[in-house]
This record gives sequence, C-alpha cells and structure tokens, in this order.
Amino acid sequence: MAEHADFEPGGVPPAARSVSLRELAGYFLRLGVTAFGGPAAHVAMMEDEVVRRRAWMSRETFLDLLGASNLIPGPSSSELAIHIGYLRAGWLGLLVAGGCFVLPAALMVGALAWAYVHFGKLPTVSALLYGVKPVVIAVILQALWGLGKTATKTRLLAVVGLGAVVLTLLGWHPLGVLATAGLAMIVAGQIAAGARGGRLASGIAFAPWRRVTTAAASLTGGAAAMAVPFSLGSLFLVCLKIGAVVFGSGYVLLAFLRADFVVHRGWLTDSQLVDAVAIGQVTPGPVFTTATFIGYVLGGWRGATVATMGIFLPAFLLVAASGPLVPRLRRSKVASAFLDGVNIASLALMAVVTAQLARASIVDAATVALAAVSCIALLRFRVNSAWLVLAGALTGVLLHGR
Repeated sequence: MAEHADFEPGGVPPAARSVSLRELAGYFLRLGVTAFGGPAAHVAMMEDEVVRRRAWMSRETFLDLLGASNLIPGPSSSELAIHIGYLRAGWLGLLVAGGCFVLPAALMVGALAWAYVHFGKLPTVSALLYGVKPVVIAVILQALWGLGKTATKTRLLAVVGLGAVVLTLLGWHPLGVLATAGLAMIVAGQIAAGARGGRLASGIAFAPWRRVTTAAASLTGGAAAMAVPFSLGSLFLVCLKIGAVVFGSGYVLLAFLRADFVVHRGWLTDSQLVDAVAIGQVTPGPVFTTATFIGYVLGGWRGATVATMGIFLPAFLLVAASGPLVPRLRRSKVASAFLDGVNIASLALMAVVTAQLARASIVDAATVALAAVSCIALLRFRVNSAWLVLAGALTGVLLHGR
C-alpha cells in the first residue's frame, strides 16, 4: 500500500499555509476560464497542474481525493477543487479554491443568459468548440495514462478496472459501479487474508447510498405537472435539493432539472431547459452552472446568484464534512481496499466518457491533427494544458469562425 504523506495524524493537512491563498486563487481562477470539456477534462487539468507541475500532492493522494469526490453527490470536479484547496491551505483554502473555480463559469453563463434574454438566441460557439474538443481529449488521455499507472498497483486492481469499464458500458449507474468496485476489493482482500464470510463487509455500509439513489429516482420520476408560483426562496431551495442529491453526469442533472423546473413547477419550457443545458456544457467550468442560466432567466441577476449559491452550497458542506475522513480511510485496511476499488473505477468511468467524447470530437483530418499535436506537446514537451486549450480555441475560430 502506498504511503500518503500528504496528511498528518487526525486528518489535518500538513503545512496548511505552504500554498498561499493568492496562489490557490490564481490557479483556480485560470482553470475556471480554460476548463472546457466536462468533469473528466477538469480532473485531467487539475492532475497536470497540482501533481506534475506544482507538486502540491502525490498522485496517490490526488486519486484518493478524486475517489472521495465521486462518492458524494454534487459536481465531482468542483468537489475535487474544494478538496485540493482544503488540503493545501486549510478551511480558507477550501472556500477560495471552490469559489474561484466556479466563479468564472458562473459569470460567463450569466452573461450568456443576459444575451439570451435580451436578444432571444444563443451566441455561436461551435467554431470555438471545434478546436477545443480534440485538445481536451488529449489532455484527458495524458491524465488517464499517469493516474492509471498509479492506481493499477496490482493485477487484481487491473481486473477490477476492466470490470468497471464493462459495467459502465452496460449502463450501470456510476455510483453502482464505484460501490461494486470497492466491495470487490474488500471481498478479495478478506479472502486473501483467510477471513470468514461474516466479516467481508466490516466497516462499510452501502444501504445509505442505496437510499440516496432511490430517493433521487423518486424525485425525478414522481413529479406531477402543476404550476407553482415563482420566488427566489423557492428557487434557492430547489437548487439546494438538486445539489444535495444528484450523482452522475450532466444527463442525470438534466433529468432533475426537467422534473423540478418544467414538469412540477412549470417555471421553464422544455426549449428553455435545453438551451440552459447547452450553455452549461459549452462554457468552461462545472456543468452545474446550468443553474446560473436558469436563475437568470427566471429572476435576473438576483435569480442567477441565488440559484448558483443553492446548487453549489452542498458541495462545500459535503467536502467540509468528508475531507478530514479521507486519511482515516487509508489507515483502515478494509476502508483502504474500498478506496482502491473506487479509485480504479473512477478512472474506468473517465475512460468510457473519453471514448464517447472522442467519437463526437475527432471528426475530420483537422481535429485528428489537433489531438495528435496536443498529445505530443503534453507527453513529450510537457506544455501546459491551459495554453493548448486556448490554442485549440483560436484554431477553431480561424478555421470555422466565418
């Protein structure tokens, strides 16, 4: 088992001020402006910077934080940023890193929502995305290569990772894939140690997670069509609920948003919701800023602010509660085995998403060339991924901007 020297006993991050708040804010503000491509790309960019370039933590600790982020509801890449901020700069770092990662995306989405409301259409962004998407694929592949070598510490973990890929392709819920991989590692470890069957699941309780996902399903499936008067308070509570229970991809978020805003309350039309989700996906940063767009359409800048605060607040609270527990998991053999399984399954989910994104992003000779050049720049010359994303955006505008 790899040692995790990034934590002191009791879960307190060492050298809590070894990374200044100014440095933390500068990095995550920049990331928030350039982090196109969804959660997998965000994770890849963070790994490139905080592990490879700045050496703020080991790759093993980064994987643990990624696994912990995937086990709680909410925007996983935002929660990873919050975890990193807590680890390197304490409680203020938690607020600074998360806030600075979310803020640029929220402002951009708010500006696009203003244009949408005042001009009745979305600004064209297809040319920009044409160049950005193949670069993002290269960035994710680089991170998968490095993280995969670290996470696959044994042949058993490699087998569990392949199994997680299969389960994902079969359509399993991401939380089910993570839990199954973690449980498989516990069972394998107990069998190897000659443990009795009654001790196999010692220390891990999966029933609460099943209750969470069951409740989430009931929230999306049981909504009845009825109009509800709009208020900022109601908007905040709806977004708070969504941020506290949604696991999985942007498509899962879409289901919750439609149930609450279109079907149950009648605050939006389906067309408006699709536009909101499109803006959340084509802007950098977390896709949960879709709520910012919805908030602006419903209540102007006050609505945008309330919706953004509501949907992201649970992420800060959940990381604040779970962050100190991560090092304790490593000191328990059973919990550590579970976390190893979750880590390898997280990478399996990233790999499947990357394959799906690649089919939609690498579509002609120019995008093939962009992806190949980006891979060489990242792996051979270690060019900063943020510069590559900006170069891809410029290339897309030059090729298809007219």
